[in-house]
Amino acid sequence: MKLKKSRVAFLTALLVAGLFSCARDYVTGKRTFSLVSEADEIAMGRASDPQIISEFGLYDDPKLAAYVDSIGQAIARVSQRPNLKYTFRVVDSPVVNAFALPGGWVYFTRGILAHFNSEAELAGVMGHEIGHVVARHGAEQMSRAQLANLGLGLGSVLSADFAKYSRLAQTGLSILFLSFSRGQESESDLLGVEYSTKLGYNANEMANFFKTIAKMSAGGESVPSFLSTHPNPADREATVHRLANEWQKKINYQPKRLRKIDYLRHIDGIIYGEDPRQGFVEGNMFYHPQMRFQFPIPAGWQLTNSPVVVHMLDPDKKAAIQFAAGKGSTLAEAADQFVNSTKAQVLKKQNVQIHGMPGLMLESQISAQEQALQIRSYFINFNKTVFVFHGYTSPADYPKYVARFDATAKGFDRLRNKKALQKKPLRVRIRKVNKSGDLTKVLKGFGMKQDWLDQLALMNGMELTDRVGAGEYIKILGY
Repeated sequence: MKLKKSRVAFLTALLVAGLFSCARDYVTGKRTFSLVSEADEIAMGRASDPQIISEFGLYDDPKLAAYVDSIGQAIARVSQRPNLKYTFRVVDSPVVNAFALPGGWVYFTRGILAHFNSEAELAGVMGHEIGHVVARHGAEQMSRAQLANLGLGLGSVLSADFAKYSRLAQTGLSILFLSFSRGQESESDLLGVEYSTKLGYNANEMANFFKTIAKMSAGGESVPSFLSTHPNPADREATVHRLANEWQKKINYQPKRLRKIDYLRHIDGIIYGEDPRQGFVEGNMFYHPQMRFQFPIPAGWQLTNSPVVVHMLDPDKKAAIQFAAGKGSTLAEAADQFVNSTKAQVLKKQNVQIHGMPGLMLESQISAQEQALQIRSYFINFNKTVFVFHGYTSPADYPKYVARFDATAKGFDRLRNKKALQKKPLRVRIRKVNKSGDLTKVLKGFGMKQDWLDQLALMNGMELTDRVGAGEYIKILGY
């Protein structure tokens, strides 16, 4: 453990001594400096993949997953690292994002797939992500971070699961929080154009998708997740258009015979936005229809829901509540596991009843990295599963927040709102236009709500004033 904790200092000392490592730049063929070996790259991806799946969940559509994988594998074969084993996954997230981990693990959200309008757009972005892997951009970023002595630890002291992952796994996941440079983005754009063009795709459509991403940001929405880790190079769309035309002239370009509908059929029925079956908020109450429970949320707190944890954050960011399944088959086992894994100092412990369900309240303190947290934990036995709420803040702020911690945990109950069981997710539906008109008129003709129109225009890669011809296919939303 001491060697791992001092890894950055050790590597820096090696660098000063001139004993640095070199790795191959697969794009240029030259040798390049790296503190991360290729074996480390693969180990990072392999160790991090289960946690990515745990965090986002896999989207349950085997045919769509196989389709995305087939395109990814075809592009990987024409890349400069064809012998690397690549894994392509569709994750169950509504955000518009795609990302790659070092070593060949590439992820597309259902949110980004819903925004593509052609296989060429998918192939261009797929090539871009594979480009990050081929050019070892993740390894470059981590090497720079290590040299700068950046702390790349992930997770909180309350997330005991992180302890079982190696430092490589933590570093591999950390790359998701490190923005690539504009130079790296430009290189991946170039590689995405190269790979997709070699397979007969029109890379100009990749530029059109980047235009959609830019519109999402310019339209007043929060910065798309894609841009948070993929900063937009200057004149990106114009550059990609130019590169696409250059590559089509450079090789014996044989365009694939593709129709828009060929892609759209693959995403017909894909879930759009949050899936209420996995939990949703309504009137300061969180409902989980599949697991049949509900609990209140402190007014004004921001809630983030994932397949494994619900996180609630105080507006002042001084306190938080984490809800998840506990470790252990009994209340005592789950509490002991938490105390042992976090080395918490127990201040108070008592049995409680919450809406007729047996529970255990635990008050504790944890010290980590010269900081202390005071935690109010409630372990609750519900349907043969132990669930746990951890409300945590600084010891100084604890008296201010403890009532809110108690109210949330003690509000945990069986699902009382039967209407929650009827909540269905919105889905993308593909429709053939029977009568031409501008996009606004066509969408309204399909019964789309006024407040959906701007988003549907983005999803279709169009403006609301664009004309849609009879016989064309568009995306709408439905249940």
